Amino acid sequence: MISNVSENRKTLSFEVFPPKKEGEFEKAFEVLDALGKLKPDYISVTYGAGGSRAGKTIEIASYIQNTLGIDAMAHMTCVGSKREQLLQVYRELKAHNVTHVLGLRGDRPKDMSDEQFAARDFEHASDMIAFLKENTDLHLAGACYPEKHFESFSMETDLNNLKKKQEAGAEFFISQLFLNNDCYYSFLEKAAKKGITAPICAGIMPITSAKQIGTSITLAGSSVPKAMADLLATYGENPDEMRKAGVDYAIRQIRDLRENGVEHIHLYSMNRPKTTAEIVAGIA
Repeated sequence: MISNVSENRKTLSFEVFPPKKEGEFEKAFEVLDALGKLKPDYISVTYGAGGSRAGKTIEIASYIQNTLGIDAMAHMTCVGSKREQLLQVYRELKAHNVTHVLGLRGDRPKDMSDEQFAARDFEHASDMIAFLKENTDLHLAGACYPEKHFESFSMETDLNNLKKKQEAGAEFFISQLFLNNDCYYSFLEKAAKKGITAPICAGIMPITSAKQIGTSITLAGSSVPKAMADLLATYGENPDEMRKAGVDYAIRQIRDLRENGVEHIHLYSMNRPKTTAEIVAGIA
């Protein structure tokens, strides 16, 4: 397990995503080089639905692990994957010295029939985490949702599912993005009462353009507090000013988290090293 997380010492980590086109790989490595200079504790790499970009995830994770010398965490999704497919991905990761995985259910592939969906090997991320724990030597992390997963019946149901992930073998959790720190603090209290003892990393995404509210925020199911709504109303039509305001908002969020004892920050970098560097400098 990533040592600073396991020892509950202060960590800063980033998320990146693989390029969608082969011709974009050179630029992707430039992005990784720039992010690597910021000395994160680890970098996670997203994964295509049903394993559609698994090879690219492995290539990017290998570069992080073996060229940059930074712990890489590869995302693995299970909604469209069979057991043997996951084990094949595991073998490829191991061949590249990548030993950390974020286990996610993932979104249902658009071309997946109802019959295929009903017959899937893994219904929940906790099922996949348990399978990987039993059949591999991976270090496993899971996702959590400060404002509950949008499909969950209630926060209580969601917390029960989170407890299942911990019991299945998740060593720590990374939260979905949130814009209201009070939601995160409330979530930590509820998780602790539920008996969740694994470290929980706070997922922060800088909102640097108005269109993110219609994409990332909506998909995450996160609420938009008045402070962010005011920023959007004031700067939403001015891209440069909105970017500055979004970076400042993220910095203030992280400073408040640190002041309130939150040790682990996970930045959704959106493959933007300049923005990420500004935030890192602002919280130093």
